[in-house]
Amino acid sequence: MKNIAPIKICIVEDDALILKSLQQVLNNAEGFQVTGTFFSAEAALEILKDHCPDVLLLDIDLPGISGIEAISKLKHLQPELNIVMLTVHEESELVFSALRNGAVGYLVKGSSSKFLLQGIQDVYEGGAPMSPSIARQVIASFTPQTEHVLSDRELEVLEKLSSGTNNRQIAEDLFVSTNTVKAHIKNIYKKLHVNSRAEAVSKAIKKGWI
Repeated sequence: MKNIAPIKICIVEDDALILKSLQQVLNNAEGFQVTGTFFSAEAALEILKDHCPDVLLLDIDLPGISGIEAISKLKHLQPELNIVMLTVHEESELVFSALRNGAVGYLVKGSSSKFLLQGIQDVYEGGAPMSPSIARQVIASFTPQTEHVLSDRELEVLEKLSSGTNNRQIAEDLFVSTNTVKAHIKNIYKKLHVNSRAEAVSKAIKKGWI
């Protein structure tokens, strides 16, 4: 990881301990330099009007403007800015919102220091780094699916979920065990590439299944 000049990095993170840890990892690594840290997107927007780092690490959960909202505002100020999301969130809705808004990478907190450094190096060289779980979601979104991806029973369960019915009541209504209901919900999540009931219901409604 040798460059003529260090890769200049700014970080937007509202957790002081995480921010300090990231600074230490990056500043102690050869070829990397943290040139700015911010606890909010608003603070970053104010400074980045006149300063464009090579890479910006951006959290999603921030006070005030969220990281997702901030992406387009930051890109408006600095069109060439490489924004990499660094967050605990793996929900597909947030992943694709970030990428649509202009983020070029999506890394999950908890990744190893080596993976983080390589991700920053990759984006600096024109790549689009993603944690494995995120990359799988992106790839899955391009995989052709049949219109009736869910079984009839799974659709029944999904319809119940859309009305706010809990697992126990669904089990009673369908004359099955709660474990069976949980298994159906797990399969629904897997087939629809979602991580929550709300996402599953939203996707099914958009497709006209329920």
